[in-house]
Amino acid sequence: MLIRKPNDIPSSEITPESVYINRRHFIGKTAGIALGGVAGAGAIGGAIAGRPGRAAAQTAQVGQRDWSAVRTELGEELNSFEDVTTYNNFYEFGTQKEDPARNAHTLRPRPWTIEVGGMCANPGVYGLEDFIRPGTMEDRIYRLRCVEAWSMVIPWYGFALKDVIDRADPLGSARYVEFKTLLDPEQMPGQRARVLDWPYVEGLRLDEARHPLTILATGVYGQDLPNQNGAPIRLVVPWKYGFKGIKSIVSMTFTEQEPFNSWKRSASHEYGFYANVNPEVNHPRWSQARERRLGPNCGVFSCEQIPTMLFNGYVDQVAGLYAGLDLRVYY
Repeated sequence: MLIRKPNDIPSSEITPESVYINRRHFIGKTAGIALGGVAGAGAIGGAIAGRPGRAAAQTAQVGQRDWSAVRTELGEELNSFEDVTTYNNFYEFGTQKEDPARNAHTLRPRPWTIEVGGMCANPGVYGLEDFIRPGTMEDRIYRLRCVEAWSMVIPWYGFALKDVIDRADPLGSARYVEFKTLLDPEQMPGQRARVLDWPYVEGLRLDEARHPLTILATGVYGQDLPNQNGAPIRLVVPWKYGFKGIKSIVSMTFTEQEPFNSWKRSASHEYGFYANVNPEVNHPRWSQARERRLGPNCGVFSCEQIPTMLFNGYVDQVAGLYAGLDLRVYY
């Protein structure tokens, strides 16, 4: 796979004025956008992995002011800001795709604290700015593949989760990290319904969490995360189904035991802990071989259907994490 790090492009120069409002620079400097491929633990930046047989393309130019024109090396177009912020799952605000955008105004993302604990040498409770301070902020363009078989291409803004893990210094016996979402039915009215066992819980193996593709996102499309997208901070793991991307995080706990994540707890016969995108392992109620790419070609009665790729296209970067595992069992 092609690996390269292009010259930094100030995000303010490639964000449309109609979208760009105010990005808070928690580390006091402007980040560049990395559009090159990522492979291996030493790679930096973020990108969409290769779709076999398609020519590479790089169209982002210094001074470009239209995100919609930014393409990855494969020519895949970004979903619009409207797509990203009006169609998503965030059951804390309702079970319909439009509910989060309608209802998430009740969330108060400032001030915000995150507790780091469990099996680590440096536990603590951090305000948001202090929590993300060790991170190098940058734009990452990733595919998002939902377990419901729809997908998007999204420009996130965030930093490597590994930066936080290194500061926490997990003990040698720690093998996993567990995350929890805010539990507050006043701010998150969907928690008044027993759709899931609240608060929302997710987790990763430590090697997955330390992988350079795994980020904590604080923004999208050049501005702070909207409430409906998981403000003020969420997890993004691009080779896994979207439900692994826990939103509005309030705690990280290092543990020796595999976390009992919310969807596995709700329906263990349908949802596993790993949740790696795999077109050969179907959901019990639908195929995972193809996906609906949301966007201009997705109407009320039809959507563009594209083949789903193993690990959402990031196989070259992450397959080694699962060497020796039967991916039909460890789903």
